[in-house]
Amino acid sequence: MTHAQPDGFLAVPPAGSGRGILVLHPWWGLNDTIRSFCSQLSQAGFIAFGADLYHGQLATSIPEAERLRDALDAEQARADIVGAVDFLSGLAGGELAVIGFSLGAFFALELSVSAPEHIRAVVVFYGTRPGDYSASRAAYLGHFAETDEFESEADVNRLEESLRAAGRPLTFQRYPGSGHWFFEPDRTDAYNPAAASLAWERTLRFLKDNLAVDSR
Repeated sequence: MTHAQPDGFLAVPPAGSGRGILVLHPWWGLNDTIRSFCSQLSQAGFIAFGADLYHGQLATSIPEAERLRDALDAEQARADIVGAVDFLSGLAGGELAVIGFSLGAFFALELSVSAPEHIRAVVVFYGTRPGDYSASRAAYLGHFAETDEFESEADVNRLEESLRAAGRPLTFQRYPGSGHWFFEPDRTDAYNPAAASLAWERTLRFLKDNLAVDSR
């Protein structure tokens, strides 16, 4: 069954097929940085879909982003994510990966528990979520800043402990000299090219290792 494309950005590899990756944006919205990231994934051979949880709205400043985040209906966002999973599964088949940035990381982690039959691999950039991960079937890769005013070291440690308690494979990477948003080049006050490049290499390797087996 083919599902209609939900709000978002679809990037398909040159070969026209590949394993599926759902990308969940930070509190800025589905901006050009996240669209470009989806395109990079497609050039690496994946079908990438960036879900638009804000339905076209974007923020460039922290006050604007806080307003959009606070106005977000969490249940509607979860329904949007389910729709995106259905759509991407129809295109790519098999199990998916999900990548979340900051706000999107929370929803990516939640998805790995609420839809474990769909999610094989999870990548989070500077975002956490408390809770029980025993229902998950996924492997996890986390990218975290050395100094982060939005995501405490205690929260990162709690997530790591929860995943280990659930017996999940995980690798958490910390990037010296970096802060929140270090991966996003449009955040000129925070972007760290060296850390971003290393995080990209590690992400690609993780995705290829954990989505290598086609389960269709």
